[in-house]
Amino acid sequence: MHGPALVNWLLAALAVGSGGYCGWRVRQLGRGRQVAGSCGHDRPAGRESDALEAAMGLGMAGMALLPGVAWGWPYALLAAVLLVGALAGRGGSGLRAHRLHHGIGALAMAYMALAMAGGPPGGHAGHHSQPGGLPLVTGLLLVYFGGYALWEGSRVIAAGGAAVAAPLPRACRAAMGIGMFAMLLTM
Repeated sequence: MHGPALVNWLLAALAVGSGGYCGWRVRQLGRGRQVAGSCGHDRPAGRESDALEAAMGLGMAGMALLPGVAWGWPYALLAAVLLVGALAGRGGSGLRAHRLHHGIGALAMAYMALAMAGGPPGGHAGHHSQPGGLPLVTGLLLVYFGGYALWEGSRVIAAGGAAVAAPLPRACRAAMGIGMFAMLLTM
């Protein structure tokens, strides 16, 4: 990622915290325990959603600290699977929309990894020279993730703020949207 090391470490801490919490939720749902605020209405959908969010959070942390093309290919494959799953129509409309969102996120991660790999060592596309990646694609992804973070954040506020346990998963999703926005902004 292009930016100060402190920003990279803070972004990685945010992503690890969000991804770790989602991983904990997967484990709790796997044990048959009720977990507040799941995305899906049933356990398999909730587990799938939490597992995807854990993978995205941990991948974001890895990309923030060790950018490179190695992160691109696994997320390109994940994006293909998620987009086919979203477009195939299996599951309810909410699950398809969630898969589509994660497919876009995985594509964005693959795009960032491949764009950052073209620069000098460290994955930086160059200081104040050519942008890493295509400006139009980067701009569209910035609009998408900025809007998503604002939308998810407004849902946290409407649910009673961050002090209530139920919107914590929504707060994690908003934090990951902000993280994706920050990573795209530094390209």
